[in-house]
Amino acid sequence: MKKQKRVAVVGFPNVGKSTLFNRLLNRKKSLVHSLPGMTRDGVAAPCRLQDKNFVLVDTGGFFDTQQDPFSTLVRKKAWEASQEADILIFVIDGKRELLPAERELYLSLKKLDKPMLVVVNKVDSPQDEGLLGDFFRLGDGDIIAISAEHKRNLEVLEDALFQVLPETYAAASSDDEERKAIKIAIVGRTNVGKTSIVNLMSGEEKLIVSEIPGTTRDSTDTLIFRDKQAFCLVDTAGIRKLSRTQDQREKAGIIKAKKDIRQADVICLVLDAMEFPTRQDTAIAHLALDSGKPLLLALNKWDLIQKEKDTSHSFKTRVYKKMDFVAYAPLLFISALTGKKVIKILDTALEVYANARKRVATSRLNEFLQWVNKNHPPISRKKRKIKIKYMVQADRFPPTFLLFTHSQVSLAPAYEKYFIHLLREQLDFWGTPIRIRLRRN
Repeated sequence: MKKQKRVAVVGFPNVGKSTLFNRLLNRKKSLVHSLPGMTRDGVAAPCRLQDKNFVLVDTGGFFDTQQDPFSTLVRKKAWEASQEADILIFVIDGKRELLPAERELYLSLKKLDKPMLVVVNKVDSPQDEGLLGDFFRLGDGDIIAISAEHKRNLEVLEDALFQVLPETYAAASSDDEERKAIKIAIVGRTNVGKTSIVNLMSGEEKLIVSEIPGTTRDSTDTLIFRDKQAFCLVDTAGIRKLSRTQDQREKAGIIKAKKDIRQADVICLVLDAMEFPTRQDTAIAHLALDSGKPLLLALNKWDLIQKEKDTSHSFKTRVYKKMDFVAYAPLLFISALTGKKVIKILDTALEVYANARKRVATSRLNEFLQWVNKNHPPISRKKRKIKIKYMVQADRFPPTFLLFTHSQVSLAPAYEKYFIHLLREQLDFWGTPIRIRLRRN
């Protein structure tokens, strides 16, 4: 299968690249913010125009500024994305004059000798088009005036892009890959090593890594393969209390990270071995539990811990004691610096994903229930023994079970927790939350 063509949206900060990216995708993939510098790492997603498929890439702004310590790295990543792209969409802000530096960037992009569409954004009305004479100094006769926010002339841009795209050769292949890929949300506090883990598993320094909190603002998808299985790694912004965050762009990233937890197939919560589990780690673990998605825990920076005979056992005890509500999640000891067991995240994700989508035959469930009624009789909230007549599996993701009783009762909280533990242990539901509901028959 041939490689999908890549179309990169490039330009200076705050010209509307992410808004245009989302419009072309017809969904909100990139975070959009009124402040410049929201996008730092490139955001890529499969896109389709009529019968033509390609990969659309949103890039960070081409501009160096002392106000943003990452601007040089962002510029470098944007230039690399431009070099890797097959087609460029160069976006300019129609609300201001053409900057000398933008003309220099235009000339640099032209030297790449690739099809390039010059788009003047934020042209909200036909009257505004009369003010675009300055932009024709670029020497490009086919300037396209649009308003990505208001969808004005968007079809003109799409038609122009369709013309420069080659004929499709693998219908919906990119969409199929994304559907089949297991989406793993890499979540955690700031500076626990999430981005380093994604870079290591992808085999390249794709994403910007820094010790400065809040480096990752927007979530970034990375598609990788292991033993013919596709995985989509979602690097998320570090989650902390919004009240402790001054930068509005970081706040937007935190909100997006919480949304990614709900949309993932598997959640990998990264902890810092030098400082764990913190109150914020516990809060994020609660988000994972509430989402109903399978979960694994990765204790990073294990290389910095001085090992003794029972070190790993004591660390595991410490984690599960503080976060006993996610004791069903397997714990990995990893190091993003040395690479120790990082790839194990993919194998474990595959296991917990399989457990979360498992469906157990009703006959097997009732064999289990018969054993429970005999050896560990259910107890109600009023401390009375009750009998569960039969049970069925009602759903997956998370596995959900209906328990039928003679009367409308509810289980004692401690017994309900114990029952779920037995269910997980006997039927191998490790790595996934379990929901049970009682119904009167």
